[in-house]
Amino acid sequence: MSHNLEQREGQASMFFTGDIPWHQLGRRLDKPATAAEAMETARLDYTVVKKPLKAIIHGRHYADVHGSFATVRTDTNVVLGVVGSRYEPVQNRDAFNFFDPLIDRDEAAYHTAGVLGRGEKIWMLARLPDYIRVGKKADPIEKFVLLYNSHDGSSVVRCKLTPIRVVCNNTLTAALNGSEQEVRIRHTPSAAERLQEAHKLLGLTNQLYTQLDYIFNRMALKKISGQQLVAYVKTLVPDNPEAESNTRTENIRNQILSLHDDVLEAAMHRGSMFGALNAISEYTDHDSNQKDPSKQLRSIWFGGAGELLKQRAFKLAELKL
Repeated sequence: MSHNLEQREGQASMFFTGDIPWHQLGRRLDKPATAAEAMETARLDYTVVKKPLKAIIHGRHYADVHGSFATVRTDTNVVLGVVGSRYEPVQNRDAFNFFDPLIDRDEAAYHTAGVLGRGEKIWMLARLPDYIRVGKKADPIEKFVLLYNSHDGSSVVRCKLTPIRVVCNNTLTAALNGSEQEVRIRHTPSAAERLQEAHKLLGLTNQLYTQLDYIFNRMALKKISGQQLVAYVKTLVPDNPEAESNTRTENIRNQILSLHDDVLEAAMHRGSMFGALNAISEYTDHDSNQKDPSKQLRSIWFGGAGELLKQRAFKLAELKL
């Protein structure tokens, strides 16, 4: 199951609006009104509890494993992960309910949500109104807020801005200097209350996206030569001094340069700093030879190598303005 979406009764645990994503899987909703409706359709309406971890001794006796606990999904009794004593599950309903006030005021709309694996990882994407429009041709970039949670101890709760370029579906990960564009919450007993901190991010979204609008349009106006493009890519994908051969590195750099020259959607931003940034995004989102879409999703959204590369690409492009 390469997509790694949870399957229950022959159907993927995911809802979506608009075009069908994820291998034509999931259930479509026209406009979910509440987090509860979105979670029910995406089959996110389950709870997770923490149970003492036990070891089997000589096949007969059970002994507690000190300081270790299993996170268990209550509707299926599946063990999702092993965590420490301070870990406290953050329930899906608590993670997503904070979106509802924005939905009520038509300041956002639920867009996509789903369950990965056996329920150990979940996400919800909310779309904000209007677009960022870049360049003379007003290239549209949609504005999203992404919330991601894990129930296996692998990640904190994360709520972050996620601008996505409409024409090629590139996630333009940004790293805004001096701005708090992401909220991270650890799984502790105070996590449910601290989720209200995510409202700080939501309250800043218009300001932050205005800042991104300005930066992206400056990047679109900043022309770069072929030599400058090569230097930019080499800085982001440097040689490994410890490797016997840098053939793989050279292939990656050539692939990015080829994407800039040949694939940038009718060359809309070719020869600009924004075009160079988009070549990196195109590579990480669609051309990095990652065959498992769920791993690709983790890479570009949830702190993986793709997201980190795009953050570096954004910072370097901004320095050159």
